[in-house]
Amino acid sequence: MSLNELSQFEALAQIDDLAKQTETWATRPIGWAPAARSQALVKRVLSRVETLRIRLEAPLVVATFGGTGTGKSSLVNALVGEECSESGRQRPTTRRPIVIAHPRTELEALGLPLDSMEVIRRDSELLRDIVLIDCPDPDTSEGDTSGSNLAILRGLLPYCDVLIYTSTQQKYRSARVLDELGQGANGCRLFFVQTHADIDSDVREDWRAQLRGSFEVPDIFFVDSRRALREQQAGQRPSGDFGRLIDALATQLAASERVGVRRANVIDLLQAAFIRCRGTLNEGWPAVHQLSTVLIEQKQVLARRMAEEMKKQLLTSRHLWERRLLSEVTDTWGFTPFSAMLRAYAGLGGLIASFSFYRARNSVQMALIGAVQGARWLQSKHQELAADSVVAKASTFSLGDDLLREAEIVIEGHVRASELEPGRTIKASVEDLRQQAAAVERQFLGDAGRRIDEVIRSLASQNSRWYVRAWYETLFAAYIVFALGRVAKSFFYDSFWLDRPLLGTEFYIPALLFFVIWSLLLVTLFTHRLRRGLGGEIQKLVNEMVDLRLSQGLFPQWESACRDAGDFREDLNRLLGRSSTLRDKFAVVAIGGAKGVKREAVMAEE
Repeated sequence: MSLNELSQFEALAQIDDLAKQTETWATRPIGWAPAARSQALVKRVLSRVETLRIRLEAPLVVATFGGTGTGKSSLVNALVGEECSESGRQRPTTRRPIVIAHPRTELEALGLPLDSMEVIRRDSELLRDIVLIDCPDPDTSEGDTSGSNLAILRGLLPYCDVLIYTSTQQKYRSARVLDELGQGANGCRLFFVQTHADIDSDVREDWRAQLRGSFEVPDIFFVDSRRALREQQAGQRPSGDFGRLIDALATQLAASERVGVRRANVIDLLQAAFIRCRGTLNEGWPAVHQLSTVLIEQKQVLARRMAEEMKKQLLTSRHLWERRLLSEVTDTWGFTPFSAMLRAYAGLGGLIASFSFYRARNSVQMALIGAVQGARWLQSKHQELAADSVVAKASTFSLGDDLLREAEIVIEGHVRASELEPGRTIKASVEDLRQQAAAVERQFLGDAGRRIDEVIRSLASQNSRWYVRAWYETLFAAYIVFALGRVAKSFFYDSFWLDRPLLGTEFYIPALLFFVIWSLLLVTLFTHRLRRGLGGEIQKLVNEMVDLRLSQGLFPQWESACRDAGDFREDLNRLLGRSSTLRDKFAVVAIGGAKGVKREAVMAEE
């Protein structure tokens, strides 16, 4: 196997892979109207691509294309070397497509609509590698109706591999012909020929400047078809640009170049379809992007309102949780001076209430006081149980109908404008959201108490670390050591050695007062530390609950549809970028064609 054959196989493999990826893209289920229109276009293009692949080794189909009286039939006759098609310069002579082929060419393999065409067989050297078609004119006064020249021409162009675009000094600015060429040139190579060289001036430079914006124009031939025919009938080789045109067709459209030409046509056809689809998707994308933005905004608004209400609900039982947290901390610390003070602070209410027993004068009063204290204890236990269920109550506060209706009104107009899933209504989305909310509630309610226990244990562990304990125990013990040291100095040193009186009430009362103040200060600092940590954990718990509730989004099916539309556009841009790369790599430089898009432009748009 030669290197040239290996290169051809590699190129074909890359194009086949591009076609396969394109087919996957075109058959992907997506509920977006612009995407569906793009997919329909690409599917039609892929059917033509498959036709080109099947005809890979068949002779190239070369058709003349041009306005009325531009010498298409005369050019065909000159190329063949004999009169095959009736020619005329002032009126549309060709009314029915004429196919001119070599006697050995199997036209059936090309898939041409032979029933509506006139077939002529000629044993010409040029026809060994190509099939010539003399096409009807596209600029007649007829419209695009069934059986008209324009309709016949448009139905014929998909079978053509190469177009020879003919024009004259009078016709080269024809807007209608250029429009038709622009629509039919995708998937075809182009040769540009100015005819009537015997009577017209050379306008090739101006014509090239006019074509440059839409087409690649390597060369333009300026020919006299009638003289070329006479020269060939006289046994002479055609002179001038017609001889160059014959050489170009013979070399660049030879059997060895068929694969390259059709390969380039496939890439051009796919790239043109991608560009058209990109325009369609870009036109519809702003509405989808706006819908995506509105969904995010509504989700943020709802999450903020949910978080505020949930936090308010949870904070109603914060004091009960603080007491449980303080009790957990003191149990972890064990028996130390400061932990004893914390226990006294935690049991201060019960301690004060217990003094009421000393006020009892008889057994009846004692029984009444005991009943009151028992009721308080039961109430305290009930509050603790209620605190455990606060999380569950808070979790049920969320997506009320008023909030959903408000979001529905905001989103509904954007959904219609986006053309996403036109058969689906926003009402169905609201119902789906309610069902999702109920499922999340059941999931969260199952472990609400466990979450609070975990929060309290975690905070107790954090506030029971050795450096926290050492800091508060040291500060608390410092005052006790100072007070005891002062009493010891007064008793052992001042009274025995200096014969001074012992400290009296003027010391012990202020010392006790400052001890209480110092103890309350340290207890306040520590409980503030616990309260601040508990507040942070409550905020985390609120955020977790909101995230869990809105984990699938406010309207998850619409958010998913927006993401799918964005992915669909990105995949199209990747296909377009790859087709541009292959076009730069495998383009037939010597033959003209419709201008594609440069890879740099594709990357810039991405």
